[in-house]
Amino acid sequence: MKEKVLVAMSGGVDSSVTLLRIIEMGYEAIGITMKLWEYKNFGGNNLQENNCCAVSSINKAKLVCERMGVPHYTIDFTGSFKENVVDNFVDEYLSGRTPNPCVRCNSFIKWDTFIEQAEILGAKYIATGHYAQIDEKNGDYFIKQGADERKDQSYVLWGIPKETLSKTILPLGALTKEEVRDIAREHKLETAEEPESMEICFIADNNYKRFINEYAPDKVSKIKNGKTLDEEGKKLGNNDGYINYTVGQRRGIGLTNPNPLYVKEINPKNNSIIVGEKNSLLKDICKVKELNWLIETPDFPYETHCQIRYNGRKAEGTISIEENEYVVNFKDPQLAITPGQSIVFYNNKTLCGGGIIKLYE
Repeated sequence: MKEKVLVAMSGGVDSSVTLLRIIEMGYEAIGITMKLWEYKNFGGNNLQENNCCAVSSINKAKLVCERMGVPHYTIDFTGSFKENVVDNFVDEYLSGRTPNPCVRCNSFIKWDTFIEQAEILGAKYIATGHYAQIDEKNGDYFIKQGADERKDQSYVLWGIPKETLSKTILPLGALTKEEVRDIAREHKLETAEEPESMEICFIADNNYKRFINEYAPDKVSKIKNGKTLDEEGKKLGNNDGYINYTVGQRRGIGLTNPNPLYVKEINPKNNSIIVGEKNSLLKDICKVKELNWLIETPDFPYETHCQIRYNGRKAEGTISIEENEYVVNFKDPQLAITPGQSIVFYNNKTLCGGGIIKLYE
């Protein structure tokens, strides 16, 4: 009998070609679309349909499955998604940090949930359309970067459980985005020309400030106009509240200066932001919390390559433990190390693990 594979279907071109490849590999496929969000609750005038939660995307996923003779199910996970991803997203911003909801979605929703559903439906594996690769050596499984460096998505996979790697198939990892579209065109798939999905799937207009104001109005209403300070603590002006700023932001600060000013730090306790010139954003150290290893836990200090933002460049760094906390020292200072964002570790092309950035105080 063919082994069953649960395929994550978003209604986009990547998941459609993933399904096609799984069938070509000789597996019995089952298409699953996760209903994660209701735009009507906190919409933002959703005129774009190129996201995984839109009704049209679910219908396209169903059409592709029907074309290939594959059963398709839509499962409602809006409760879990709200609790684990959206609530965290809002709470992090209210705490003065900048979260990455895609990482939490992969870590807390997609992999764990898909593995559970696979067991329920008698499937041995799960498959997604991420541009990354899974490698096996002597019975151990590793995530490696995708062949398409511009599209590589290994950065957002650092938080998935290591034990699920042996049950995961990533059929697009060796392909470029254009090769995937060519495959979809060749097979005349309805999703061949589907545009790229939005960065934050549950914010239809990509306006996170509007979303947070609508999602948590009671909490946001307590955040009044704040102070803008220089690096010595001198007041330079007022702002419309710390929640409206992120570390590294240049535009919209509301100050004039001979040299451009950037947000250096955010302090929710006294509702202030600290600004400075670009060089002041350079730091060579940070702390890391919620660290997850996708390799055997290394000995410390551990030299590795670190990536502090999606599509960012890797930098040499050393991970050590100080007072029971993980600390990363960079060989060269890094610009705008942002609390709440992910720091991800690589050894050559292998994804070693990652965690959440904390300020080093």
